[in-house]
Amino acid sequence: MGQYVVLGAGLDTFAYRNPLNGLRVFEVDFPATQLWKRALLEEASIAVPHNLTFVPLDFEHHTLGEGLAAAQFDTTRAAFFSWLGVVPYLTREAFRSTLRAIASLPAETAVSFDYALSPESLSPTRRLAFDALAARVAAAGEPFQLFFTPAELETELRNTGFSRVEQCDSEGLNRIYFQNRADGLRLPAEGLGMLATARV
Repeated sequence: MGQYVVLGAGLDTFAYRNPLNGLRVFEVDFPATQLWKRALLEEASIAVPHNLTFVPLDFEHHTLGEGLAAAQFDTTRAAFFSWLGVVPYLTREAFRSTLRAIASLPAETAVSFDYALSPESLSPTRRLAFDALAARVAAAGEPFQLFFTPAELETELRNTGFSRVEQCDSEGLNRIYFQNRADGLRLPAEGLGMLATARV
């Protein structure tokens, strides 16, 4: 594959722990956030890896394709896209535009992202938790905008051109990633979202 793209990278540290010398990493994020991260790296004397490329991009005003083209991303090769903690804050058109850009890449390209479940589909207990969280993020100036049921998301991905779709809830993620942890860390059984992985 050879290319790994972190969408909405924030303070993600994969590029600085990456054991694969031949893997090109692209960190895509809002320009101001990226400048803040780069200042923190410089302050901590953390060198930018030679195989990392920063891609400043505002998803609401420019397409992912435009941003990657400016960064010499190789559109003839498959890539893996990590897109965590971003989708609930996007408009539907920004979400679809990003999916279209990923789906246009060669076979074996894949994307994994988390998404918020539609409030109407939540149990009363989960709806209370959702409302409290939604109020907090709105007060911080970043309101939730985009929600799906699993069936709706599956349709979105299939219609965009992805051939394989997997979805996992909190219980499934606990089985995969949190089983037998010494510290007992687990996701709440009644989560407010899902993890989706789609492959071209």
